[in-house]
Amino acid sequence: MTGEPREPERVIVLLRAHARALTGPVIVAVLVSGAAVYGATALDEPWQRIAVAAGGALAIVGLAVVPYIRWLASNVLITTRRIVVRRGLGVRTRQEVLHSRSYDVSLRQSAIQRLLGSGDILLNTGLDRPVVLRDLPRAALVQEALSDLMEHSRSSVAEARRQTGATPLAG
Repeated sequence: MTGEPREPERVIVLLRAHARALTGPVIVAVLVSGAAVYGATALDEPWQRIAVAAGGALAIVGLAVVPYIRWLASNVLITTRRIVVRRGLGVRTRQEVLHSRSYDVSLRQSAIQRLLGSGDILLNTGLDRPVVLRDLPRAALVQEALSDLMEHSRSSVAEARRQTGATPLAG
């Protein structure tokens, strides 16, 4: 530590997966609610109407509401110092990658992702598996920003080492 105050960490962007992920749950909610209303009005017995309405409500919760909450609960936070990936509802997973660590940023896009401008960003940190930021919107811009942040962070760490006279250990 040089005793000089470090620049405070700032949030650059908070991202979620592309909203395209909610297309299926919305279609399911519309179809199931329409089928449940039709079934509840077409049946004669009250217990059948209640069963159809309850089954429709359970299907909407399981096939539309839970995926929406899962989408809300997963995000990628990019700051000036690190990338924080949070996933999961019941079991919460959090991964952090510091910009000062050298990593390789690559972009992977399917045909649909290319049309919509989204994509998967792979951060190869030299560990067994790369950290994957899945289906982010405006993926090419995010890739450029991550490359710039890593380069800036690496140069500021190198500059701090030069100022303090620290030398890397010889292997």
